[in-house]
Amino acid sequence: MKIYMSVDMEGITGLPDATFVDWRKHNYERARKIMTEEANYVIQATFDYGAEEVLVNDSHSKMNNLLIDRIHPDALLITGEVKPFSMMQGLNDTYSGAFFVGYHARAGQYGVMSHSMIHAVRNFYINDHCIGEMGMNAYLAGYYGVPVLFVAGDDQAAAEAEKLIPNVTTAAVKETISRSSVKSLTPKKAGLLLKEKVKLALDQRGLVKPLIPPEKPELTMEFNNSGQAEWANLMPGTIWIPGTTKVRFQAKDIKEAYQAMLVMTELAMQTTFS
Repeated sequence: MKIYMSVDMEGITGLPDATFVDWRKHNYERARKIMTEEANYVIQATFDYGAEEVLVNDSHSKMNNLLIDRIHPDALLITGEVKPFSMMQGLNDTYSGAFFVGYHARAGQYGVMSHSMIHAVRNFYINDHCIGEMGMNAYLAGYYGVPVLFVAGDDQAAAEAEKLIPNVTTAAVKETISRSSVKSLTPKKAGLLLKEKVKLALDQRGLVKPLIPPEKPELTMEFNNSGQAEWANLMPGTIWIPGTTKVRFQAKDIKEAYQAMLVMTELAMQTTFS
């Protein structure tokens, strides 16, 4: 059994705000240690269950947050950018399941540091299905026939996962008070919960089906202002829907839709307010 782990940062135990997840801020180095420790609890539980391989993909911001000198010695780690498939780099059809750790709710939703990839994005749609980065990642896993078995993060990320993926196992390591404050387990208590939930997820893996994407998905990205839509519309093949901040792209498959999303988010980030 091979397990794929995508590890984000906003949903990690005890992290309430941007001072912990921005490499330029004073709490970031503390947060890296907590993030690495949290990943290790999940990795150890997966190996304890009998997995032969655990591939960990650092999936936050510059994607070089996890401390390789402190990560579980038997795990494999993908770190750094640029990655052609970003938060899902390295996944293929040889994996038995995917774990999402440190995840958060999508943009516009109640939840700790909720967003969808970047703050310029209001919504993603695959056809008419409104999703966040969790949904995009689950669809890409589904393309390979890989079910998302386990999601850990704040309580709102857990609720989003349960709505998106029937029978998924979730672990809520902190409770949302506001977008920048939490009631959290301590890292050691969270570790016990994560180990328990990983075992449950693997016990019940036969109940979870891959989230199969549409064969020829239409990606629509709704941005927060027209400047972001203008930049995203520079990508060939896109259509800016008149009177909105939505940019649409007809993809040949979910892999192309996923990469189109990455390109449009990078373009939208060029927008300034001056």
